[in-house]
Amino acid sequence: MSTAPNAPLHLLIVDDDATNLAVLVAIASKLPGCSVEGLRDPLTALARAKAAPFDLVIVDYRMPGMDGVAFISTLSTEPGYETVPFVMVTADHDRAVRLAAISAGATDFLTKPIDAIEFRARASNLLKLRRAQLQLAERADWLAQEVHKATSAIAAREEEVIWRLAKAIEFRDGGTGEHISRVARVAQLIAEQLGLDATAQRTIYLAAPLHDVGKIGVADAILSKPGRLSPDETSAMREHVRIGETILAGGSSDLIHVAEAIAATHHEKWDGSGYPRGLKSTSIPLEGRIAAVADVFDALCSARPYKAAWPPDRARAEILAGSGSHFDPACVAAFEQNWPKICAVLNQGTTTTGEPVRTESAA
Repeated sequence: MSTAPNAPLHLLIVDDDATNLAVLVAIASKLPGCSVEGLRDPLTALARAKAAPFDLVIVDYRMPGMDGVAFISTLSTEPGYETVPFVMVTADHDRAVRLAAISAGATDFLTKPIDAIEFRARASNLLKLRRAQLQLAERADWLAQEVHKATSAIAAREEEVIWRLAKAIEFRDGGTGEHISRVARVAQLIAEQLGLDATAQRTIYLAAPLHDVGKIGVADAILSKPGRLSPDETSAMREHVRIGETILAGGSSDLIHVAEAIAATHHEKWDGSGYPRGLKSTSIPLEGRIAAVADVFDALCSARPYKAAWPPDRARAEILAGSGSHFDPACVAAFEQNWPKICAVLNQGTTTTGEPVRTESAA
């Protein structure tokens, strides 16, 4: 259908009577900015209209095979014809016929014998309305595209800020920024396997990198200490969860709300033995349960100042062993089902010596 301001509009006339059809086409051909096509068989016209949409359809009521009411009823439900005007030509003044036509989707009526002046006036008015309608739809499409561009730009800036902040925190913890990228991707894979929709998957992917944002409030001496932490140091380290929750609290976007939930609960455990609140089972937000698997797995596979990286298969076995105690069994199952993809995510250059991992970092 035409949308350009000066593009011709297309008019279809359907009448089984050859003489009537010729008269109607001749009258309609004098309408400015309009191309006209006339067909006698309603079924042929229906197929033609489906293949090459028209902007105005004028159809006779009494036709063999399919009357005007059935024609309008069928064509008006086709994609693209929801707002196309239909005019029915009839010699009948039967109120029931007109009501049936209106119910089928008729916009206007012409009564035989056709008055040329009335025909052109009615058709011209309907075509003007149709052109305005198309231009309005085109404007709406343009506005939608502009909104999408603006929204995409905002989302891109939001994503950039999140990744830069998360990488800054990762560097403080002795990493290179790769850990957060892998955690984000593994969390997304688990979310996908669990059947979450695309929006939820993306939100988890962007929120997961902020899981340890609270480490900004933990002393460097603790973050970079080689070996096991003392009880006091462990308590100080665990404060990063509450610090992260506080940093992210009160956000106005779904992304920040999910990031807050992940920061606050990714150290909770399925059996209730985690921290800081000792949440259990499904009382832990799903996003936190997903991030817990992704974070622990990559922490085990990552080299840190206080440990060397574990081989992926050993880290995988640790995750599977924690199903039902540390981790949500459904999240572990989703992790296992995505194992080939998760292997592809890992940095293959990481050294894997299998040395013991510090409990605080892995859990």
